[in-house]
Amino acid sequence: MQNHCPPDDVSLTTQGYTDNGRPGGILLLACGALAREILDLKKRNGWDHMSLTCLPAILHIHPEKITQAVEDAVSKHRDSYDQIFVVYADCGTGGLLQQACDRLGVEMVKGPHCYSFFEGNDTFSKHQEDEATAFYLTDFLARQFDAFVWKPLGLDRHPELRDMYFGNYTKLVFQAQTEDPDLTRRAMECADKMGLAFERRMTGYGDLETTLSDWAKRSVPK
Repeated sequence: MQNHCPPDDVSLTTQGYTDNGRPGGILLLACGALAREILDLKKRNGWDHMSLTCLPAILHIHPEKITQAVEDAVSKHRDSYDQIFVVYADCGTGGLLQQACDRLGVEMVKGPHCYSFFEGNDTFSKHQEDEATAFYLTDFLARQFDAFVWKPLGLDRHPELRDMYFGNYTKLVFQAQTEDPDLTRRAMECADKMGLAFERRMTGYGDLETTLSDWAKRSVPK
C-alpha cells in the first residue's frame, strides 16, 4: 500500500480524509489536523496494517461536536476492522469523549489536547504553571492560522479586537513537529500578528508517536 499526504490541509477543514488502507486490520480514527503526521509515521514505520480515517479538522474549533462525530464513525467502521483506535485527546470535550470511548470499548490518546501530547504529556504538565500565558501553535495551525484562529474570532473583520482576545497572553510557543523553515517563518508572523513574543520548541511527534507505535503492535500484519 502506498501512503500519501493530502495535497494540502485546506480540504481537511471541511471534509474527512481516508487513506488507502485495507479492512481487517487497525483503523485509526483521527482528527484531520493530525493527518500529515500520522501518514508520515505510517510510511516511516511500515504500518501498512493501520488504516487512517480522519474526521474534519474544523471540529478543532467546535469541540462540542467531536464526541458525537467519533461515536458515529466508530459505529460506521466497527464491522470492517479488527480494532479501532481514536486519535484524539480530550480536545475540549470535558471528559465526554473518554466516556464515549469507554462505552464503545475503544482507546484514545491520553492527554488534554494535542499541544500536550506533542510535547509529551509529562513534560507539558510540568511547566504549565510557568506557561499559563502561552498560546500554542502546531505545524498544522501554523499553516492554517487564519482559518482556525484569526477568521473564527472575527479578527479579519475587526482587528481592533486583537488585544481583547490575546491581551492576557505573553508569548506564542511554536511546537514544531518538523524542521521546516517556512513553517517557522509563518509561526513568527502569527506571533507578530498577535503582538506576542515568539518561542520555537522542537517537539517532534511526542506521545503521538509512542502511542501509535504501541497500537501498531496490537495487531500482527497479515
